[in-house]
Amino acid sequence: MSQQPVQTISGRLILLIKAGYWLALLIIAAMVMASFILLQQMMADQRHDDTLLDIVGMQKTLSQRIVFLANAAGTASRNQQPALVTAFKQATAEFERNYDLLLERVVADPASPARFDPKSVESVLFAKPFHLDYFSVGLIANGQRLVSAFESRLGMADNGGYKGGGERVNLDASIANATLSGYAALGQRISAHADARSETLLDLHRTLFYTTIGVIVLVALFIFRPMSNAILRKTHELIDARNSMAFIAVHDGLTGLHNRTFLTDHFDTLIKGAQRRRERLAAVHLDLDRFKQINDTLGHAAGDYVLVVTAQRMRDSCRASDLCVRLGSDEFVMILNGAGGTEDINMVARRVLTQINEPIVFQGTTILPGASAGVAVYPVDADNAQDLLVHADLALHSAKKQSGSLSFFSEELRHELDYRKQLEHDIRIAIAEKAFQVYFQPQVSLSNGTIGGIEALVRWEHAERGMITPGEFIPVAEKCGLMPAIGRIVIAKAISEAAEWNRAGVAFGRLAVNVSGSELREPDFDAFLFDTLEKAGLPPQRLSLEIVESVILDDEKTGIAAKLRHIRAAGVHLELDDFGTGYASLSHVNPNEIDRLKIDRRFVQNINENGDNTKIVRAITELARGLGISIVAEGAETEAELDSLMAIGCDQVQGYSIAFPMPQDKARQWLVARAPKRARLTVLQGRLA
Repeated sequence: MSQQPVQTISGRLILLIKAGYWLALLIIAAMVMASFILLQQMMADQRHDDTLLDIVGMQKTLSQRIVFLANAAGTASRNQQPALVTAFKQATAEFERNYDLLLERVVADPASPARFDPKSVESVLFAKPFHLDYFSVGLIANGQRLVSAFESRLGMADNGGYKGGGERVNLDASIANATLSGYAALGQRISAHADARSETLLDLHRTLFYTTIGVIVLVALFIFRPMSNAILRKTHELIDARNSMAFIAVHDGLTGLHNRTFLTDHFDTLIKGAQRRRERLAAVHLDLDRFKQINDTLGHAAGDYVLVVTAQRMRDSCRASDLCVRLGSDEFVMILNGAGGTEDINMVARRVLTQINEPIVFQGTTILPGASAGVAVYPVDADNAQDLLVHADLALHSAKKQSGSLSFFSEELRHELDYRKQLEHDIRIAIAEKAFQVYFQPQVSLSNGTIGGIEALVRWEHAERGMITPGEFIPVAEKCGLMPAIGRIVIAKAISEAAEWNRAGVAFGRLAVNVSGSELREPDFDAFLFDTLEKAGLPPQRLSLEIVESVILDDEKTGIAAKLRHIRAAGVHLELDDFGTGYASLSHVNPNEIDRLKIDRRFVQNINENGDNTKIVRAITELARGLGISIVAEGAETEAELDSLMAIGCDQVQGYSIAFPMPQDKARQWLVARAPKRARLTVLQGRLA
């Protein structure tokens, strides 16, 4: 990990701690403010409740005073009555003012549903059994009538006095008693509500207080004191993360083995150590023979499981001083330190192969992975790391010709390596000079002899070694990553020639061009193809791309499937080449993806003598016919084979019995010679018609 990221992370850590510090202070300040507000509210509520209770107590006293003064005024002498009536009137007025003030402070609504709650203030005022509002108003009204009656009787009235009957003047003692009971109940309700509210506020205040103390303790424990410890701990974590990244950088994430980077960095050191100890060192290059088949048929989860088990078996079968490396995909390397003699190396390598080749059970399915190995020994086969790995890889290729075998690097392989190196060099020159040629092989209908198509085949005539077969240079080009460049040369030349035929009216059906997976994985392949067609002037419908089953089975993540759909949507046809030799499922053999199937030559050769091949070709033919997909059989070389294909119903054929691959000038002559003859018009003289 570089210094800059460490500083960045440390800066973020300090910023985080500071943010936590200020956040804690804000929380404490907010809690203190909340406590203060709650305390203020509690004090205000307490004052409000005390005021209400004072009013209630005053009302209780006034209700009794009103009753007392009314009785006293009624029984006193005429000289004493004026003073008692005045006091009676003042008490009644004060009772009325206090009652209005009480209603205002209580904020009670006679229509509120709370009047039905027996614990509410409203129930005391407006509901049974107290009806305090009714009795209070009644007491006030009764008192005012009695005062008016007394004033009229004593001549104290200014407006003529009381006019009602005497029977309505007497003060009803039951109203006064009911009023007294109501105010007593109201005081109890107000006190109960005040106590409950005070208890709630006290609980909340107590909670805030303890929470504030807790936050202060937490800040003291987790911010101020441990700040330096946190920085130290995070520094250790950064170091651990750096170590983890360093581990990941030199180890394979899936298997846990060392990776190619580690091998590249340390292989020279291992060789120098072997040189210093005067020991031999062996590089064993292993490869799983059927890994792609496992991925295609059982899925990538099964493939990953096979890789993990293979890596574990490698670790179990080697010594602690040996090095196990996963190069990538299904390729592994074992570096045997102090390897000993050839027999010792052979024994160790075969023991490893035996363990790897043991069956693997994945989700109830038994998998036979199969492995091959190539061995190169220092200092016998090479004196440096790079050449030793190359020689081990070459020995591996020799071993893979016989699945599950072991091969040592030899002088014969050295000559082969030299030849491959020279061939790779010559291929690069041929690409630069566009020296690859295009040969054409027609595809003909057996029933009427019409030309259904023509396949473009790459050929390379070396200036010194003459004609080099595709089977010789294509594997080398694929290994070196040069196949896309060769493919584009062939495609451009084939499309250009087919466009000339099309403009000249030469019937050739469709031009079929082989395309490899490495070409399709090029991000601009479809753009290149469309641009080439447009420049040459060949309609897309006159072109077919031949792909093998392994290409169409490529995962969607490679982008090949989407690219093929894009190309096919533009009008270019797709053909599945060498059908029956791969692992394509029937879900890929449908007219939505494929326009034509090409039956592989191994099923066509000797079809007239091999009953199994006849059954296979007939099944493929009937399958294609049922799906509406056309077919063509390649590799037909004899009349007997053609007759058998005709009897099966496979009409389109391609092979040496029809025509050999031809250069473009001979191919054009062949096509022109077999084109249908047009009727000639003869201009007659005179009036003859």
